[in-house]
Amino acid sequence: MLLSVREQLKLFFMNPVFLSCICSWFCAQFMKTIISLCYGRIHSFTELFEMMFWRTGSLPSSHSAIVSALCTAIAFHSGINSDVFVLSLCFFLVTIRDALGVRRANGIQAKKLNEIGKALDSQRLIQYKSMKEVQGHTPLEVFVGCLLGFSIGLAFFVL
Repeated sequence: MLLSVREQLKLFFMNPVFLSCICSWFCAQFMKTIISLCYGRIHSFTELFEMMFWRTGSLPSSHSAIVSALCTAIAFHSGINSDVFVLSLCFFLVTIRDALGVRRANGIQAKKLNEIGKALDSQRLIQYKSMKEVQGHTPLEVFVGCLLGFSIGLAFFVL
């Protein structure tokens, strides 16, 4: 039996694996925004909007939350012996490694380069324009994101 595009879209948007991923991402970004508001890091509606929907870094890691929710939901939906679970587990490991390693190291390097560039610029040796300091995550931020994603993925299949 062939389903119409409308029926397929309805099934897609009602898929518990998809919903657990979206929910975990939204919850992580919401928590991140509330924490930033409490610490006075948000000073405008634009910053609030960016933090809620776009900014990376900070606690909890939304990257970690979404991949752990994906992995957990697929484990319940398809089983841990399925090919799609193995794929999601590999994706999870690569994402976590990237959050803790590569992105964090790049952010630290960019911060140091900006410090050196500003010092040289203040001495009028070069003209320097600061580069974006992409934030990676601390182990705690990744752990909390994973815990959040796991909990939400579990909730979609157990509750």
